[in-house]
This record gives sequence, structure tokens and C-alpha cells, in this order.
Amino acid sequence: MRDARLPTWRLRGRELQPIVQGGMGVGVSAHRLAGSVAALGGLGTLASVDLRRHHPDLMTQAHKSGKEAIDAANLIALGREVRAARTIADGRGAIAVNVMRAVSEYAAYVRQACASGADAVVMGAGLPLDLPDLAADWPDVALIPILSDARGIALVVRKWARKGRLPDAVVVEHPRYAGGHLGAAKLVELGDPRFDFERVLPEAFAFFRAEGIDERAIPLIPAGGINSHERVRELIAMGASAVQVGTAFAVTEEGDADPAFKRVLAGAQPEDIVEFMSVAG
Repeated sequence: MRDARLPTWRLRGRELQPIVQGGMGVGVSAHRLAGSVAALGGLGTLASVDLRRHHPDLMTQAHKSGKEAIDAANLIALGREVRAARTIADGRGAIAVNVMRAVSEYAAYVRQACASGADAVVMGAGLPLDLPDLAADWPDVALIPILSDARGIALVVRKWARKGRLPDAVVVEHPRYAGGHLGAAKLVELGDPRFDFERVLPEAFAFFRAEGIDERAIPLIPAGGINSHERVRELIAMGASAVQVGTAFAVTEEGDADPAFKRVLAGAQPEDIVEFMSVAG
């Protein structure tokens, strides 16, 4: 019988299953989903945006208040969610927090995530060039940038190296298929072959070799449009350490989204999901 098991990968000394749960906001991936994924040995991800919506007391406190009160409520909610996810995980897997660089309070989110006990911070929606500085007081927290092509990977790795830090992994999101704020500046660029995993992975490995970096030192995690066991195996055969999946987790019982959202997403056709996730971020 064919061995269907996939190889594990390591993140800061933690051995993890090769399926990473993507961070989905607002409130789609919170403590129940991230903690449940981690409890099974994977990397579960909290989306940091507007987590106060899972906490009625914080919604009441910030009701009709200004931005400062809302920001404070969201930081409290983030701390609660990280701790709750860690309780569910019970020491297994790892808990990450996804922070968008484009959000004005991103620095505070990073610090709150680290202080609350997150095992990793994942950052996209812009080049996370200052992430090592923001997390400097928590050297054991894994730092994972989200990038879309080999050029972006090279830029971030070189900038971080000057700060004495390399990424602990890189999520490689394809702008055409992964929901979020990604590396394509224009719609016409979505089909650019520079984003194809078949091109990004070998180009990234070639860059690592040229820089004297062990190819396995920075795990690469493709994300976007990965919807079959066969595709997972193809990408791992190309050198990926793991893959990131979002939509399939969004509709699970453990997912933190409203049941109505799950029903609509579960009943959508593939082309509807691609269109929705590309604008939902």
C-alpha cells in the first residue's frame, strides 16, 4: 500500500504537520480554529484584525467610541485569543498571529502577539522590513513574512540579514488564488508567471545558494489555490516544506466564522470562491 503520509517540517525546533492554516479576518480564524489546528500538530493562525467582535464585553466598551478605544479593545481581544488558542493546543503544534503591515496599528499587534505567547508572527500586506525590530524583545518567536515572488524574498532576506535575523519561514502567496493583500499591484499582473510556484520555488532556492544560505534553513510555504492532495504532494516534491490552506479551514466546525458565512462559502462554486477570497482579504 502506498504511504500517504507527508513529511513534517520544523519551525523554531517544533516539528509540525505540513498543512498550515492561513489567517483569515475579520474573525474567521480566531482561537477555536487556530487552537484546534495546533492541537493536531499543525501551525494554527489567528487573524489579528478586529478580534474584539468575538468578545461582547469589548464590543460594549468600544461602542460608539473613538479609534483609540477600539484599538485598545482589539489589543485586549488579541491577547485573550492567543491565550485561549494555547489552552486548546495544550502544548502541541504552534500558534501564529497574522498581522497586516498595512494596518496603522500593526506594530502594537506584533508586540501584543509576542507578549501574549504566540509562537510565530506572520506578516503580509506590505513588505515587513521592520518585523525583526518590532519582535526584538522576543527572540524565540518565529518571524514569517508573506511574499509573492523571488524578488520579494531576496529583498526581505537581505534586509533582515543586515539586522542579524533571517526569516524562520516564508509564506509564498499567489496573488491570483490567495485571499489577502499581495504582491500584484495591478489586476493585469495576476497572471504573471513570476508568481507561479513552479518558478518562485526554484528561483528562491537559487538565491539562497548564491547567498550561502542552506536551502532548508528558510522553509517555503506556498499558499493559494491548493485544493487537492495531489497538489500538496507536487509542491512538497518541488521543495516546499509545507503548504498553507485557508478556505477549507474557514468552513469547518471549529472555524470561528458565523455559521451563515460558512454555509454561503461551502455552497459557492470554485470561481465564486476565487473571486470572493481575492477581494475579502
